[in-house]
Amino acid sequence: MSLTYNDELFRDLREAYKRWEQNLKEVLAGAPERLERFATVSDREVKPIYTPEDVGNQDFEKRIGFPGEYPFTRGIQPSMYRGRLWTMRMFAGLGTAKDTNRRFHHLVKEGQTGLSTAFDMPTLMGYDSDSPRARGECGKCGVAIDSLADMEELFEGLPIEKLTTSMTINPPASVLWAMYIAMAEKRGIPRRDLGGTIQNDMLKEFIAQKTFMCPPKPSLRVITDTVEFGTGEVPRWNTISISGYHIREAGSTAVQELAFTLADGIAYTQAAIERGLEVDDFAPRFSFFFNSHMDFFEEIAKFRAARRMWSVIMRERFKARNPRSWWMRFHTQTAGCSLTAQQPYNNVVRTAIEALAAVLGGTQSLHTNSLDEVLAIPTEEAATIALRTQQIIADESGVANTIDPLGGSFFVEALTNEMEEEAFAIIKRIDDLGGMLAAIEKNYPQQEIADAAYHFQNQVDEKKRIVVGVNRYATEESLPVELLELDEELERFQIEKTNRIKEQRNNGRVRECLSRLEDACSGGRNVMEPIIDAVREYATLQEVCDVFRKVFGEYRDPGIY
Repeated sequence: MSLTYNDELFRDLREAYKRWEQNLKEVLAGAPERLERFATVSDREVKPIYTPEDVGNQDFEKRIGFPGEYPFTRGIQPSMYRGRLWTMRMFAGLGTAKDTNRRFHHLVKEGQTGLSTAFDMPTLMGYDSDSPRARGECGKCGVAIDSLADMEELFEGLPIEKLTTSMTINPPASVLWAMYIAMAEKRGIPRRDLGGTIQNDMLKEFIAQKTFMCPPKPSLRVITDTVEFGTGEVPRWNTISISGYHIREAGSTAVQELAFTLADGIAYTQAAIERGLEVDDFAPRFSFFFNSHMDFFEEIAKFRAARRMWSVIMRERFKARNPRSWWMRFHTQTAGCSLTAQQPYNNVVRTAIEALAAVLGGTQSLHTNSLDEVLAIPTEEAATIALRTQQIIADESGVANTIDPLGGSFFVEALTNEMEEEAFAIIKRIDDLGGMLAAIEKNYPQQEIADAAYHFQNQVDEKKRIVVGVNRYATEESLPVELLELDEELERFQIEKTNRIKEQRNNGRVRECLSRLEDACSGGRNVMEPIIDAVREYATLQEVCDVFRKVFGEYRDPGIY
């Protein structure tokens, strides 16, 4: 079935458009438009109106189609939110495991339907709280996890056999995942029954977020180990959450976020195939993670283009035959970089707009940022307001009543097509450079993101891009916001706990396990079972990561200017 516009209709449209355009010019002669140029957040110029000619003579079924059918422009599920709402997965992590456990229980009680874990900086970098490199950072931007004992406390009393768990962790993702598996098995929950996600996306770390441990090639090797292990042992787990979120937070445009994220996905898929895995065995468990920024229609178009592009990549480039391999399942977080310290209550409005774009774009799960998140770890009250934002969209707004309600909009469809075309051109450029690893080594994505960030900031500084409360409508008075303050004794308590564990465990067994892990790393064998064995004996995060650093070396960012 095709729905197309014929040449005769296009001729009639052009004539009608010319009449309207002449009328517009006469109006503007007496009352000019309020801006010299209208553009999206990514600086894409926006026309005054869009018509069928902007969409072109495209085949409806092949390009737009129906939800649950290739190319999934309108959603991956036939019923979308009419069947089940997106997972409300609020990101949480603060202080100790017990502190975060209390926050998890609060959010679940208030209606959250999935868990999402934020880790502190030492954990993100693969260091224990007692490391000299961890001083002053314990529990500050997330939860401190040093050993299996912390993981056990983190999820105490939570029904992890029913709730899926997401962990935003990258260099030491294999270690935190091993701790989660060991914790669940100690509770009698088989690993095959566990559902959740580890971010585990090191390629975007090298180009955007910048938490490092080992160089790119061995990092990709360990990630491939997790994909191989998960495919056979933990089939309900998403072993990679291919993340555009941090690419956007670093300053990229929407198209760059889209292109670099999918290029990372191509690299991970190729690595798994080269390992000897069949694409349809692992691809259905790849998931994605996107940013939802302030430009409402640009974000919706980005999500729709992403689904269509990934389905084409998997079916045409990698010859996947299982329709589940063509699905792009993605989590969305509202844009942290759009929040302002000035007039922080404005952030509630920003978050609501961004969340609505994510829902209209067809996300599978969503985190909404808190109004105080630009200032500190969110308070319980602020996190609850952010969760309520999702619940109001779901239950009061009516936008979940019909599937892809903006599908067929001339503007949205034209924007979707434009972003897809431009993103594929960037992916072609990356292919020509030799793939994403080679592109990273040549600093291509890093430089593109830096240039985009610089351009955006210049627009803000020159007031060509308005940020309410910052470069327009600023006020002298400050609005009081209650901030969460962490116990200054937190670090000491955590270090004492970790040291007790090291004293009380069987250190002979720990040394044996770490030696076997080193052999696996050196010998090219899958590292996951040796890591699980080690953490089950209460080997710490840093002890395992130090094996990686010893065998694979440490990465230092070369920096670009």
